[in-house]
Amino acid sequence: MSELPNYLKYYDVETYLLGVGDRFREIGELSPQDLYFIFMWKANRAKNRHRDRLRAEAGSFHVAVDQIASALTAAASQKERLGILMRDWGFRLPTATAILTILYPLEFTVYDQRVRDELGLKVDASGDLFSDALWAAYEEFKALVISATPPELSLRDKDRYLMARSIWHGVERDCRC
Repeated sequence: MSELPNYLKYYDVETYLLGVGDRFREIGELSPQDLYFIFMWKANRAKNRHRDRLRAEAGSFHVAVDQIASALTAAASQKERLGILMRDWGFRLPTATAILTILYPLEFTVYDQRVRDELGLKVDASGDLFSDALWAAYEEFKALVISATPPELSLRDKDRYLMARSIWHGVERDCRC
């Protein structure tokens, strides 16, 4: 009798994705399913749009994922990695940083509207094209994430902390009677 796949590992998507990031950093492997799970995790409503756009650009989603993984692995800097996803593959800052946060969780934080709001930022760079100015804005955002959270947290947990705080503040507002 053949062994059944352990589908439970996909239930907690973020835990699964952290393993994807570990595997990517160890051997440079990223499957189409892995990238699709990242799309689901970041913005489930846009997952098919991203997949279809990449498929159209590269001829197949699988080829696009292979090319993205190779380019990210070969990149010499964090800035270059963000540029690859934004400039070469057409991702906006929130999705590009979500991908990079999974693949490089010690170096990237997700550029997220809820986190921006928690930090009190009025300027929204999520629709900007990749540039030196955008990179500088992202580095400033990351520094604010780091400074606005408990120092003992990892960068990934700093993301979670601010997102959870945003959720809590939303629940507080919604429960006022």
